Amino acid sequence: MDQMKEKFAKLLLGEDMSGGGKGVSSALALSNAITNLAASVFGEQSRLEPMTPERKLRWRKEIDWMLSVADYIVELVPSQQKGKDGSNMEIMVTKQRIDLHMNIPALRKLDAMLIDCLDNFKDQNEFYYLSKDASDSEKGKHKRKDDKWWLPAVKVPEDGLSDKSRKNLQSQKESVTQVLKAAMSINAQVLSEMEVPENYIEALPKNGRASLGDLVYRSITVEFFDPDQFLSSLDLSSEHKILDLKNRLEASIVIWKRKMTQKDGKSGWGSGVSFEKRELFEERAETILHIIKHRFPGLPQSSLDISKIQYNRDVGQALLESYSRILESLAFTVLSRIEDVLQADNITQNPNPQPRKHNSLKDDSQPNSVSTSPRYDVETANAKTLSDLLTWTMDQNDYDDRMDSDDGSIDVEPSMQKLNVVTNTSKKSYLESLAGVRSPTERH
Repeated sequence: MDQMKEKFAKLLLGEDMSGGGKGVSSALALSNAITNLAASVFGEQSRLEPMTPERKLRWRKEIDWMLSVADYIVELVPSQQKGKDGSNMEIMVTKQRIDLHMNIPALRKLDAMLIDCLDNFKDQNEFYYLSKDASDSEKGKHKRKDDKWWLPAVKVPEDGLSDKSRKNLQSQKESVTQVLKAAMSINAQVLSEMEVPENYIEALPKNGRASLGDLVYRSITVEFFDPDQFLSSLDLSSEHKILDLKNRLEASIVIWKRKMTQKDGKSGWGSGVSFEKRELFEERAETILHIIKHRFPGLPQSSLDISKIQYNRDVGQALLESYSRILESLAFTVLSRIEDVLQADNITQNPNPQPRKHNSLKDDSQPNSVSTSPRYDVETANAKTLSDLLTWTMDQNDYDDRMDSDDGSIDVEPSMQKLNVVTNTSKKSYLESLAGVRSPTERH
């Protein structure tokens, strides 16, 4: 009870413990509380091992406290009531808001699946982790060669993992990949529904060319546009450069959309390009963003995302965004730890192997220095259930086959129970010309 009082006191004060009313909004305070709770409970998650009972109990208890707020976010809906004389009358009754009613149970299911995945490694005895202080001779060929030197190295038997253990790892990998895709989809949808803050808009350049730069702008506005060729022509050798491109693309999309809807009466936002061309350029930029988020799912949050979260005042959206974001981050981390074990097994079986794709959701031709901060987008067009989000059509399978050969993506056959996810229908866009996959229209 004392812990609960402390938690909700901080939320009510908006993190301003002086009580002077200078705290952040309720939405941001709740978002920060969920983010900080996940960081303190899960931490780096450097090993594939179950959570301790104490950590699991704390997580279940405190995340329930945070999510209890959603029970009191309601909307009025019409309902029928029978009068004493037997006549029917229509009245308005309160009901939990539809996006929370549909998505909170889905996120709870994803949460349980991730914790169950970690619990499945309770009795495994085929691989273990070397101490950080272990000598190079102890680590041998299992010494980490990537940028995450602080993570413990994985040690597997000299003859590699057993078939049973290897199959279990692959099964867990597929399950976590499904969780990751679903959490990313919900997070992307919630962010797309948040309003673009005025502070962000005021800081934008006057046109898309100024935002993108002459080189990128010319490449996007050519008559015959190939997004893959466009990306291959750019220097994406570091996380900073990728994030900078993402920020500029999102800024240009906001600029073009505002010009098309003429929300701003300033002369500086006047139209110098036809509506049709501007719509085409906006869809091309959306396509590039879509591909970037597929290839680099661990990118830090963009300037637009940070701005939306900071200035958002909708408590329900804050709940959904923060909960889906921390689940996305945990799923990405667990997937990376599974890849560590598979990599160690691969090295043991093949002393001089080709470098293994450390993260199957990334383009292997790009740098593997993406942090675990979750920023990734998946198809949300016309999806109504979690299974819809995870089940590929024949056209999408064809697209995935190409992604396998070009980008190192994987095909996962979903086998999850159906969970409803609230999404908006979206218009057909430029990305449909690329093997039937839709661009996340209205993403930003």
